[in-house]
Amino acid sequence: MIRYTPSIIVALCMSASPLYAQNAVFKVSTPSANVHQSPSTGSPVIGTAARGAVVEVTRELGSWVRVKWPIAKDGVGYIHVSTGSIARGAAATPTRAAGEPPAAAPATRPAPSPATPPAARTEAVPPPRGEYMFTPAHTFALGGIVGGPGLGIGASARAWPRQRVGLQFELSREPRADAPGSLTSLQLAPSVLYALPDRVMDYLWLRPYIGAGPTLQRQTVDIVTENRFGFQAFGGAEVTLPSVDRLALSADVRYHRIETPLAGVESGGLGLTVSAHWYFK
Repeated sequence: MIRYTPSIIVALCMSASPLYAQNAVFKVSTPSANVHQSPSTGSPVIGTAARGAVVEVTRELGSWVRVKWPIAKDGVGYIHVSTGSIARGAAATPTRAAGEPPAAAPATRPAPSPATPPAARTEAVPPPRGEYMFTPAHTFALGGIVGGPGLGIGASARAWPRQRVGLQFELSREPRADAPGSLTSLQLAPSVLYALPDRVMDYLWLRPYIGAGPTLQRQTVDIVTENRFGFQAFGGAEVTLPSVDRLALSADVRYHRIETPLAGVESGGLGLTVSAHWYFK
């Protein structure tokens, strides 16, 4: 099963369609809005947009919007949606970076022409469902896991109570054919996860993570049963496609160390683990 997983992930990625914002602008409603270098509050602030500023949206990323920001190195910036609203039918207005002196006011201001019609009213409207690439909440999920070392196949639960900190609980069973008699290992493995900075791309959302935690193995050979304690550490990534935003596929490399196992059969070491989780919230 493990050797077919990369092919399945590649096939799913090729089937997803890129999602783009269409004719959208963002209007700032707070006194000012910080423009970040990337969609994260921890990224550098490259400018500010004052209340009432309207900037063109090039992509919507859940709780962030990517906007045109000419003074940036790549010409774009990111604003949190809590500072304003998305609108249709409004033109972008000039904005300035933090610390940049304001433009000089013209000497005279021409009176508006009587024949000029009033500006069109701009109303914020919710984006159509499925039109944008976004990062789902991903708070709690249940799924399955397969791999090693000493893991076999089993069930997994994953939760992210905080933005970067998560919890994982695994229950798995592994029969061992390389042991004398009939050796079966049942393993409980609670772990703490830490998510590294996300990567949001046209076709997928990638969340790298690392984790570690204790393990408890209950090993049985024929009628003899003993418990063994161990420790595991791992690192990998969780991939979500915009077309199926509740399904997350994960792959990680983990190292498992355990006390001397029953019957002298080694059940630790380095191995690859693949899992799938369905997020309910």
